[in-house]
Formats: sequence, C-alpha cells, structure tokens
Amino acid sequence: MTTAYSETNRAPGTERVPGRSWTVRLTGHGDRTATVTCSTAACRMPPRSKDLAALRSFAAQHAAAHAKAATLRPNAACHCRADHCAAHEDTKVHCTGAAVLILRHDPTIGRVWSVEEVCETCAPLIPHARTLARAPRPRPAATETPAPAATARAGVPGGFSSPSAPADGDPPRRRPNQGPRRPRRPGGGQAR
Repeated sequence: MTTAYSETNRAPGTERVPGRSWTVRLTGHGDRTATVTCSTAACRMPPRSKDLAALRSFAAQHAAAHAKAATLRPNAACHCRADHCAAHEDTKVHCTGAAVLILRHDPTIGRVWSVEEVCETCAPLIPHARTLARAPRPRPAATETPAPAATARAGVPGGFSSPSAPADGDPPRRRPNQGPRRPRRPGGGQAR
C-alpha cells in the first residue's frame, strides 16, 4: 500500500515553498512578425522578427534551458494548485505527493511553453505535460525498532539446513498425515 506524501507526513523542519513556473510565449502581430517573451524579466529575448521558425525554435530551446537550470525543490508546493488546478479543471483532486518538474507544451497551438513545479498527483492530469524530474520522497524519522534476528535452524549432515527441522527451543512438529500416537504395550506391540 502506498501512502501519499502530505502535510502530515513531511519531515520536520521542511516547510512548503510556493511552486515556481516559467512561461515562454511566442506572440504574433498584425504585420506578420512575432516576438518571444519570458516570464523571467532577466532573460534576454531576440528582437521582433518575421522568421517564425527561428523564433519558435528559440522559444522551445529557452524553455528547455529553464528546465535544465532549475533545481527541483523537494519541498515545493504544487504550482497547479496556486492556479486552482485550472490546467485539469475537469478532474478535481487533492494536491498531494512529492514535487515534480514538468514541461507543458501543446504542439497543436505551439505558442506557449511552461516549466512548472507541481505535485505528483496533478502532473499526470495536465494535458501535454512531460515529467522532467522527480523529487525524492523524504524518509520518515528513524523511530522504528530493528527487527529481531531470525532463529537458526538445526543443521542437517552435509552442510544443508532443514526448513522442517525445529529451531532450538521449538516443540517438535508432527507430520499432518500421521494419526494420533497410541501408548505402547509392555510386550512391545501397540495397544488396540
């Protein structure tokens, strides 16, 4: 049985931080030119151009560069949840699980690329999304006691162990096809 990663089974001292998102957009203009914009203001974009194929290629490479440069934070909250799960509004779920980094791009529209930190529950529900990285699940605190060592079984001559031989201190086991034992008569035969 798997348990969903949630607020209650987080490692102590790890607070959720807002999930990040980078959006690269190709925008067309009335004069048959286009521009590429990025949600990160520090990014330098090419000038407005009529070469749509070059701009589309640049936008895809720029989104891939953001995905490669981003370090997935294991304590990131679901960015999809911040948008009220609008990317998969037909299917409502509770945002749970470890953080994953996805790249979203609808090839039929081809104008927007998004790199987002979302939860592993929302990721498969978002259309046209590909998972790029998964955060490792935090391990629970080591409060469990170690399991007791297995008892050794009696050895059989030749160096093999017998799975049916009783361990030291165990009562001898009976074969299931044997009937009840009858007391022996003093004359050597069994009582009838």
